[in-house]
Amino acid sequence: MDNSGTTARHVLFLNWRDTTNPEGGGSEVYIERIAAELVTFGHRVTLLCAAHRAAGDSDTTDGGVHVLRRGSRMSVYLRAALTCIAGRVGFGPLSRRGHGRPDLVVDVCNGVPFFAPLYAGRPVVALVHHVHREQWPVVFGPLMARLGWWIESWLAVRLYRRCRYVTVSEASRTELADLGVDPERIDVVPNGTPAVTGQPLPRTPHPSLLVLGRLVPHKRVEIALRAVAALVEELPDLELVVAGQGWWETPLRELSEQLGITDHVRFAGFVSEEDKHVALSSAWLALTPSLKEGWGLTIVEAAARSTPTVAFRYAGGVAEAMIDTETGLLVDDEEEFLGVIRELLADDVRRKAMGEAALQHAALFTWTAAGARFAQLVTGTTARG
Repeated sequence: MDNSGTTARHVLFLNWRDTTNPEGGGSEVYIERIAAELVTFGHRVTLLCAAHRAAGDSDTTDGGVHVLRRGSRMSVYLRAALTCIAGRVGFGPLSRRGHGRPDLVVDVCNGVPFFAPLYAGRPVVALVHHVHREQWPVVFGPLMARLGWWIESWLAVRLYRRCRYVTVSEASRTELADLGVDPERIDVVPNGTPAVTGQPLPRTPHPSLLVLGRLVPHKRVEIALRAVAALVEELPDLELVVAGQGWWETPLRELSEQLGITDHVRFAGFVSEEDKHVALSSAWLALTPSLKEGWGLTIVEAAARSTPTVAFRYAGGVAEAMIDTETGLLVDDEEEFLGVIRELLADDVRRKAMGEAALQHAALFTWTAAGARFAQLVTGTTARG
């Protein structure tokens, strides 16, 4: 029994990455923070993800989550199935670590699911941050995009028809329902706000913008670069910091050169928590030009430093991570994106008022509350068996 009086369970998360992966992002933060909260409820938690050069085959996070890294970005799906099957008969890494057969499998569906209901032999929860309808053609060619969307929108909906779903926003819940998932089977467990451990820092003396996140096509950092190019003549000391890494960095650097703004853009690469705190605290505005987000973790991370954000209204959960016109601004197109950046950079009073409202809004979302809601789901799902 755990300290809340409920029976301790072994929960296995299947995800293609973890937070130590160079391509990890907000999804990985969410999973590991939720997993760590489950540990505080007395549950044993294992995360199985793809192997990578930045970490070993296995370790334990500071939050007590056991991490197994197996296979590559693609073969991790097969390795997950083999590991689960071996665990069912008492063999493999799950048994060697003393955790044994999982009581619940959380299948993290980042477009392509792990197909856990076919082999888990235990209750499965499908965790979906958002639907990838718009992203498939951005990342893949026409054939792969059609295949990926068919898997996500048709095959997965039928495969997981008896499973409960978890998502991070009402926007994503609506999208799943539109695909045919029964809304009664979907629980919304939003992100928490990471604690701010650094000291308050001053803003930069010059106008400054920040884009924080993985450098991949659907994050659309190009829109931020074009905004800077349009503003530098009237704001000659404007700076954009692009914090994050990813395989799309080279095209972004090339576009920066083509636009003639290399002196105004700093690609910071991977940033530590300390450097992220500095970047979020010192920027005048945070920008989220992403095509789609399940929630918008960077929005609340910025808000926790009193930094308002500009994002796109149609980009899923971002409209829930902020309050439009109060803690930041939502726009409908690139022209409006540029216009509101110009307005907020010029209006110190409004920008600072938004920042203070953002700080209060961010405080409403805690990992403790999110973990408690997920723990209720674990108890309810395993009880039903």
